[in-house]
Amino acid sequence: EALGRTVVIMASDNKVHGIISIADTIRPEAKQLVSDLHSQGIEHIVILTGDNHRAAQAVAEELGLDGHYSELLPEDKVSSLTDLSAKYGQAAMVGDGINDAPALASADPGIAIGAAGADVAMETADVVLMSDDIGKLSYAMGLSRATSNNVKQNVIFAIIVVIVLLAGVLLQEVNMSLGMLVHEGSVLLVILNAMRLMNYGRKAKKQKPEAVKAGK
Repeated sequence: EALGRTVVIMASDNKVHGIISIADTIRPEAKQLVSDLHSQGIEHIVILTGDNHRAAQAVAEELGLDGHYSELLPEDKVSSLTDLSAKYGQAAMVGDGINDAPALASADPGIAIGAAGADVAMETADVVLMSDDIGKLSYAMGLSRATSNNVKQNVIFAIIVVIVLLAGVLLQEVNMSLGMLVHEGSVLLVILNAMRLMNYGRKAKKQKPEAVKAGK
């Protein structure tokens, strides 16, 4: 248990035959995901688990998490999530099991891992990643933020153009031909700005070093 494992005792009648330690394997991309989420400004990342305290602590330390909650029942995960929301604001929950469904329903948002997740978790969650690669979570969050920022930019730009054209018409400085030209030009700029999202993530992929073959 000090190593973060769950101990199982094998016995028959009154005789103990052996003790086995069991531990979940941490996904290889998990540590990088935590680092990416921190770099994106996620303030507090914790693990909610039904495992024992030492197992949760070991996983939290290995992944660089900000905290851990252990030995939780499904309803305990909901209350822990409520406490986190009250302390840090909006809280997202990522899960894939039946026990995660109540917390996924109460989170804002709930995110389910689709390929490896239980059906009830996917039906309850607000967002479903249709892959077991949890590393795509940071990509999805980054893309959603970039999309939100892009929409705000386009709305602000469109409002400014409308105000300028309206002022020009009222001051009799803008005729119909010029107004149509400026309007169509602004529409084109909004479209081009939105198209920048098509290249999201490509630059980061190009910067990744190529795999090196190991020698004998």
